[in-house]
Amino acid sequence: MLEIIYQDEYFVAVNKPAGMLVHRSWLDKRETQFVMQTLRDQIGQHVFPLHRLDRPTSGVLIFALSSEVASQVMPMFANHEMEKTYHAIVRGWIEEQGRLDYALKVELDKIADKHASQDKEAQEAITDYKPLAKVEIPYSTGKFPTTRYCLMEMQPLTGRKHQLRRHMAHLRHPIVGDTTHGDGKHNKLFRDVFDSHRLLLHSSSLKFVHPFTQQEIVIKASVDQTWQRLCTEFGWVIPE
Repeated sequence: MLEIIYQDEYFVAVNKPAGMLVHRSWLDKRETQFVMQTLRDQIGQHVFPLHRLDRPTSGVLIFALSSEVASQVMPMFANHEMEKTYHAIVRGWIEEQGRLDYALKVELDKIADKHASQDKEAQEAITDYKPLAKVEIPYSTGKFPTTRYCLMEMQPLTGRKHQLRRHMAHLRHPIVGDTTHGDGKHNKLFRDVFDSHRLLLHSSSLKFVHPFTQQEIVIKASVDQTWQRLCTEFGWVIPE
């Protein structure tokens, strides 16, 4: 059962678990559980995705309840009228909030995009980020006897593939648990010491003006047990 965190006659939103694909994909034929099919069976009607979350990312995922609503609302995502807030645990300490304006080249999939052009121009990518808390733990991942981590809040102002993961890696503060753009030493430490086997990136909230009622809607998704354990361990307030 998926946790439904918002529903009206137009939309339904769930708190997507980490590791679950949004919809069926021929890129992973062995997978049997998908958010779309599970939610459809759960509420007894078809759902239409309005955006996507990477498989390892958890948090707010919203669907339209009809294709007509989906076609009307998709431009709101395309025009970034939906304000998304994420939380992540990253390597090292970031002392000040900032805005990263760093263009990203299109990431091509080896299988799905094997015929696509490899030399596309980099696309504009902008992320606001703010450190919320930090910790220094008595475990070494290199030349120092301790290792530092930071709890980050991030808002992507554009919607590029893996934008937050790539932007944090560009700042030399990769997100813990990122096996593509991250640092294996830190991922291993979190697996071995904290029993954390996931990407520590969570879509915490989605804010937008409802296109049919004109009310401001804020949908929030709570963090999972892995996040809760880590926040307790580090003395951090769990992001809400």
